[in-house]
Amino acid sequence: MSPTPWRAVGLAAIATVTLAGCGESAANDSGDSDTLVFASIPSEESTSLQEAFQPVIDLLEEETGKTIEFQQATDYAAIIEGQRAGKIDIAQYGPFSYVLARNSGVKTTAVAAQVQQKGEEPGYQSYGVTAAGSPVQDLGDFRGKKTCFVDPGSTSGYLYPSAGLIEEGIDPDSDITPVMSGGHDASVLAVASGQCDVGFATDNMVEKQLIQKGQLKQGDVRTVWKSDVIAGSPIALSDDLAPELRERIATALGERANVDYLRANGFCEGDCRLGDSVWGFGAVDDAFYDGVRRVCDVTKDEQCTTS
Repeated sequence: MSPTPWRAVGLAAIATVTLAGCGESAANDSGDSDTLVFASIPSEESTSLQEAFQPVIDLLEEETGKTIEFQQATDYAAIIEGQRAGKIDIAQYGPFSYVLARNSGVKTTAVAAQVQQKGEEPGYQSYGVTAAGSPVQDLGDFRGKKTCFVDPGSTSGYLYPSAGLIEEGIDPDSDITPVMSGGHDASVLAVASGQCDVGFATDNMVEKQLIQKGQLKQGDVRTVWKSDVIAGSPIALSDDLAPELRERIATALGERANVDYLRANGFCEGDCRLGDSVWGFGAVDDAFYDGVRRVCDVTKDEQCTTS
């Protein structure tokens, strides 16, 4: 796949702006600080991401005895650069952006991943969608179309779709007109409104979130492609944190950061969906993301080999 210079320039600029607002490093002192920084990005236009993570934040504060400072980043590049600079201790990544972080030398390790429904494995799919009345029937019909992706660092909104297109003989740079929408919701809504002919987003956004919020009606878009199951979005901890602190955080996230435990122990009430509207988190390790690395091999995306 050919390089796209605008992508690298744009991400670097955004990351620089975002990092300027981050607090002092807590990772560099191996967890001796009274404050840990937890950063994430929203999967949709949202001003309530901290509210969605608040039960998990409260849990971690109780488990660690430290103040958890939440940072809502603008994109995945900002999360990567924040951890590289020692400004972020606990990071909610997308699977692809986590692999990018590791490939680029960021000292961070996945310890938990999103579980959408109780009893499920921590995974999800990328969907390719088109408007209800569109003649597009499958991924092969995306050739020549204005195609909405999410973000160059998005697993379900860019990497897996790119691999799918390549396997259909479609170059994601030259055989379509790519558009970076900036959010999973924006990608789907742009297809529904006709701003893009086709687009990609996470399964939960297509099937549930936008419909539940009344922003999309059942049948407004059709799903014409589904990816293989993708390892769930990880929470990764800075390797610079003290081992005992890392273990306490990892155990809390992998065993107790779920709706059932948080509701039963007074951390939340009612529906209590967490983060990007998931049931909770389950324990994982770095090897869980080898499937993403295999898709990197298919796409030959230059980001995958950054070191």
